[in-house]
Amino acid sequence: MSTSEFDSLRPPDDGRRRRKRGGKGKRRPGGGDGAREMPMVPDVEFSSYYGRPVVKPAPWGHEVGAYLFLGGVAAGSGLLAAGGQLTGRAILRRNARLSALVAVTLSAAALVADLGRPERFVNMLRTIKLTSPMSLGSWILSAFSAATGVAAASEIDRIMGERLPLGPLRLVLRAVEGPAGIGAALFAPPLGVYTAVLLADTATPTWNAAHEDLPFVFVSSASLAASGLAMITTPVSETGPARRLAVLGVVGDLVAMKVMERRMDPVAAEPLHHGGPGRMLQWSERLAVAGGLGTLFGGHRRGVAVTSGFALMAASALTRFGVFEAGLESARDPRYTIEPQKRRLAARRAAGITDDSITTGQ
Repeated sequence: MSTSEFDSLRPPDDGRRRRKRGGKGKRRPGGGDGAREMPMVPDVEFSSYYGRPVVKPAPWGHEVGAYLFLGGVAAGSGLLAAGGQLTGRAILRRNARLSALVAVTLSAAALVADLGRPERFVNMLRTIKLTSPMSLGSWILSAFSAATGVAAASEIDRIMGERLPLGPLRLVLRAVEGPAGIGAALFAPPLGVYTAVLLADTATPTWNAAHEDLPFVFVSSASLAASGLAMITTPVSETGPARRLAVLGVVGDLVAMKVMERRMDPVAAEPLHHGGPGRMLQWSERLAVAGGLGTLFGGHRRGVAVTSGFALMAASALTRFGVFEAGLESARDPRYTIEPQKRRLAARRAAGITDDSITTGQ
């Protein structure tokens, strides 16, 4: 018998006699009739290469989670400041403008901390790319910050008794603070929603699966945070608009989250219900309901208003961080990428779509 260096690579001989070519024999176990080649390897359920992630997790830390939350606070506060400006509520206008300035400053600082170097943010402003949520978001953040800074500077000057060394610039500042406040309100909705588009535009399974409804969740979350902060910092005599925004925000947050989870792929939605992200979102719902009820039935009392305000802010923060962490978790497990892909492929084939690159793999 001849030997070869490749003998060690052959499968072990099971002692069964090979059927002679052209002869008739019994059917082989497993349904083979000998007329065609039998598979050498049984069917397996594909997961991923050595169980490693199929999608690379986003290299974002907690600074990005803080950026998401603080951007929502700034956006909602900008809207409330414009409401106070248009309805003659001077204290609400002042507090909301200052809140927007502080929140957007901290938000930008968190973004720069994640980028590593401040010049990286400046480099993003060198061009405008309409198809890039990050590019548009950088310009939205810059425009909102500039408008809010002008309006807040006028409020700071009033608080200090007009002792800032502004000279003739004070007249200019007073003339432009109104348009600047309205300008900040115009950029507030895009600021509150673009971070949701930024997350959903990635290949991260949970974020991408929520792309249709995540903007509504983030807008409602921004309403909770801003109205809660206004109820904490402003006397109840001027927080009527903030209380109404809070109630609308609670309803919108609860409805948007339920609709989003129902419309998502059930596997991609799992990280929203399990582990740390699941606990965050459960507590977010509880705190939103508690804060909303407190605002609705006791928001005209100072103590209840402050307590409800803290509950609403905590609910907003937990929503943002919960969604953020759920997305990162979904990218680490290949199951959240592969199973929804298989389900979408089966749905396309069931609908009769069998000639495109998705169904043919070519």
